[in-house]
Amino acid sequence: MNTIRTINKRQRTVIVTTVTSALLLAILVGGQLLSNDRIVTNLEFRNLPPALAHPFGTDWLGRDMLTRTIKGLSISIVVGLIAAAASVTIAVCLGIIAATMGKLADAIISWLIDLFLSIPHLVMLILIAFVLGGGMKGVVIGLALTHWPSLTRVIRAEVMQIQSAEFVQTSKKLGKSRWFIAVHHILPHLLPQFLVGLFLLFPHAILHEAAVTFLGMGLSPHQPAIGIILSESMRYLSTGMWWLAFFPGLCLLLVVRAFDLVGDRLRSLTDPSRANE
Repeated sequence: MNTIRTINKRQRTVIVTTVTSALLLAILVGGQLLSNDRIVTNLEFRNLPPALAHPFGTDWLGRDMLTRTIKGLSISIVVGLIAAAASVTIAVCLGIIAATMGKLADAIISWLIDLFLSIPHLVMLILIAFVLGGGMKGVVIGLALTHWPSLTRVIRAEVMQIQSAEFVQTSKKLGKSRWFIAVHHILPHLLPQFLVGLFLLFPHAILHEAAVTFLGMGLSPHQPAIGIILSESMRYLSTGMWWLAFFPGLCLLLVVRAFDLVGDRLRSLTDPSRANE
């Protein structure tokens, strides 16, 4: 008991991050290694409730819901990670440009931030995905283009604070270019914000991907994505087949909550007033 109490926030964050990374890796590897034989049509085993042979039950076509859920989560995680990484990269680039390239660039980027924040994420995402024809490409691009504004403001404020530091002022007096200062002084200090932003944006990206797919404007119906599984199961809930939506939805929420928890802990560690708790 005393050992548990002596673990500080930094150590707990390392433990939670390790467990979450192992969970992510297990889902990704499991989605690739699991055989497709359990998700092919087999009417002999259709509509089976959860049991030892099928822990998540089977659907109206006899497909194993545990296999479909793991494969769907692996697809959603890949889409979420790609979209979150792209969105964080956009935020870092625009934040640096706004803070270092003069008042005109700052005004334009601030106007873009206000414009994107004035429109709900999901509405903008649906519009972009629809224009691009849906599919994984449309969803990833839509997610990347709709989740950067809030983080861009944080990055911009952080860069302005870094610019006032003594080592940056010394580089300016030595005649170093803006590009040199951005690459050698600003970017290294933004790595924590990049990682925290990645973990914080990922839950939003994966949930919005599931929502868009659920509405029929996301991934292809032939892919076992979580949004597709939930959308298809809605037609069968009234018949008592509750497991079709319960287990996939629960697994999605657990994955999202795990990454959200890691993001909150990493953000608290980057706060100087709370980093040593």
